[in-house]
Amino acid sequence: MAALKKGRNASATSKPWRSLALILIAIVALTGGMFASGHTTPRLGIDLAGGTSITLAAVPEAGQESAINKTNMNTAVSIMERRVNGLGVSEAEVQTQGDRNIIVNIPKGTNSKQAREQVGTTAKLYFRPVIATELAGGGAAPTPSATSDGSEQDSDKDKATEKATDKATEKATDGSSPSASATTQGRAVTDALKADETPAASPSGTAEDGASPSASATGGTSGDADSKLQAQYAALDCTKESVRAKAGDGSKSSDSTVACGQNSQGQWQKYILGPAAVDGTDVDEADAVLNTQSGAGWVVTMDFTDKGAKKFADITGQLAQNQSPQNQFAIVLDNEVVSDPYVSQALTGGNAEISGNFNQQSAQDLANMLSYGALPLTFREDSVTTVTAALGGEQLKAGLIAGAIGLALVVIYLLVYYRGLSFIAILSLLVSAALTYVIMSLLGPAIGFALNLPAVCGAIVAIGITADSFIVFFERVRDEIREGRTLRPSVERAWPRARRTILVSDFVSFLAAAVLFVVTVGKVQGFAFTLGLTTVLDVVVVFLFTKPLLTLMARRKFFASGHKWSGLDPKALGAKPPLRRTRRPSAPAQTKEA
Repeated sequence: MAALKKGRNASATSKPWRSLALILIAIVALTGGMFASGHTTPRLGIDLAGGTSITLAAVPEAGQESAINKTNMNTAVSIMERRVNGLGVSEAEVQTQGDRNIIVNIPKGTNSKQAREQVGTTAKLYFRPVIATELAGGGAAPTPSATSDGSEQDSDKDKATEKATDKATEKATDGSSPSASATTQGRAVTDALKADETPAASPSGTAEDGASPSASATGGTSGDADSKLQAQYAALDCTKESVRAKAGDGSKSSDSTVACGQNSQGQWQKYILGPAAVDGTDVDEADAVLNTQSGAGWVVTMDFTDKGAKKFADITGQLAQNQSPQNQFAIVLDNEVVSDPYVSQALTGGNAEISGNFNQQSAQDLANMLSYGALPLTFREDSVTTVTAALGGEQLKAGLIAGAIGLALVVIYLLVYYRGLSFIAILSLLVSAALTYVIMSLLGPAIGFALNLPAVCGAIVAIGITADSFIVFFERVRDEIREGRTLRPSVERAWPRARRTILVSDFVSFLAAAVLFVVTVGKVQGFAFTLGLTTVLDVVVVFLFTKPLLTLMARRKFFASGHKWSGLDPKALGAKPPLRRTRRPSAPAQTKEA
């Protein structure tokens, strides 16, 4: 048993170097990753860098409480991101907080009033017939098709449609001369507008509720209106974000308009669209489905309301009689075309299926947009905070000064009370600070973490939590010395008890931070996140740096001999006399009876 115990202790003495090497490698790797990413400073929140923070709460209409769910909230986030980006804003943050809140953080230099109007309004979704379209460079891409049963449309009409699309694109993009190209394009648009001035017979009769498909192509526009639309179309450059954001501005749902959209190959395409034939609220439900029977792959299915079914039947009945691109309808969300399937037959069953080059994600995204446009989900402003860059700089400066004062007070206390042991504590604090800084810098681009003022407060509070862990360990060691033991066995005997106390204490702090993070929204989550992160790092530093370093220092004469400046002087601690092993009394001799 004695030999086994000796071997175990010998093994333990070799571990300090391993632990110190491990944490050193981790620091070097994280620091290298920080410099490699180019983000060498933590990302600052709105209250420190300046900007506008808007907190929105989802509010359902009567009977639609189930509309507030994770899917629709995520879709709302994506829509708001597109709106904010349309303002030319860079580094904006849009994210969900809790079950029904969305936080929009917009950096300085943005018109806060315009941003509030953009993100606070309900999404507008329309189905509009396509009058003319042109790809922004390159040949025509396959267009999704809308069918009633999900079967692929391989008829002669579809082949002719594809040829017509290719031919139209070749004419529109012919680079023989700029003037000729413009003339050809203008003539093509004029012919399309004139062709649709003559109403086509609808298989379902006249559409009701102002959605007559006969007027869908022009919306009653003629003469100057047609010329204005042609001019807008000719000048539209969908490759520029600033131009895309303003496309269709000011147009009503009953007017023809221009719009931009991106196809499955990532190319931008511009459109002339007729008046809205179907509203997004006419869609009852939309889902992404994997169609294995017909081999169409991922498709998007739509079910319409009773009123929407008639509107959709009317418009698809007319579009099916036209040639490309006027046999297509555009699904337009906030003046941007998200899909433009073509139609080869009237869809009169109150449901439809959009098939094309979908994968699971793209099909789900389109289904979410259709569902979101159909649900009466609106948002209420809960709070709006605007901070100037100057005020943000002052707040950051004040936070850093507060942190420096707190750190200085902790260091002074350690120097006065623990003397030589304070060297180990200060080094541990520096390691913890380095890890916190590097990880926060990496979390900015990784998950969008922004260091706001409450997060700075969390980091300041963490200084005390980290120092408390060192104090617990040091006091356990000093207790062992008071019992008359030398330093090296005191460190090993004190560690199991101190470790248990440190883990319990940090677990309580982390649990409080986790609960606070879950139940709060907005800036308070920054405090909770920072407190939780630093608590975890405290455990890492104590286990991999503080304890191994103290084990190594216990071998040095300065600490092992109990120097009066080491903080471990047995006389100053009131230690008992050294423990000595006493010999066991010998057993009484046994006499043999005669």
